[in-house]
Amino acid sequence: MSTGDLEALLRVTAPGYVGEAPPDVAFGTTDTPVGRLTLAVAGRGVLACSYDDEHAVFLRVSRAIGSFIGPDPRRLDPVKRELEAYFAGRVRAFSTQVDFQLVTGFTRTVMQMMLAVPYGSVTTYQEIADRIGRPQALHAVANALTGNPVCVFAPCHRVVDSSGALGSYAGGAAAKEHLLSLEGLSPHSFGTPDRPRA
Repeated sequence: MSTGDLEALLRVTAPGYVGEAPPDVAFGTTDTPVGRLTLAVAGRGVLACSYDDEHAVFLRVSRAIGSFIGPDPRRLDPVKRELEAYFAGRVRAFSTQVDFQLVTGFTRTVMQMMLAVPYGSVTTYQEIADRIGRPQALHAVANALTGNPVCVFAPCHRVVDSSGALGSYAGGAAAKEHLLSLEGLSPHSFGTPDRPRA
């Protein structure tokens, strides 16, 4: 989708949109070494940093929040710069806050756990399930991570299978491998996709 197409989407789906008025939710995209990411930033932080296309993310944000959504470089540009610094190896911990308004309940609990996984380290689906007191909930943990709306900032790429397998990732295996390599980990030590226990 081109910048012009994104502008058109915002104008059609946000009737109150006027170029000079700051939106409640800043919305846009950024190109990264792992592909194009769709961004949404609200007053409390990043709502979305997603591999999903603009239409899907826009609908998710508008359904969950229902706010005036539009472009706002004042809020988007700092997030883009921090992502650029991360991919360039200059940032290991984000200063940008994460806003989990797009997830609730169990999924939010799993997402919040991601914020505690340090740069350059990994955890497992089983460890997450154990920490939240649901040791049998591997499928639920995997599903929550697959639906992560704030990829990279809530680093679900740092979750691997306890067997040593790489595990799944919303951005695909190549993106997960790139992110782990960037953080100094060898993705080749992780094998086939994760198969959570029943």
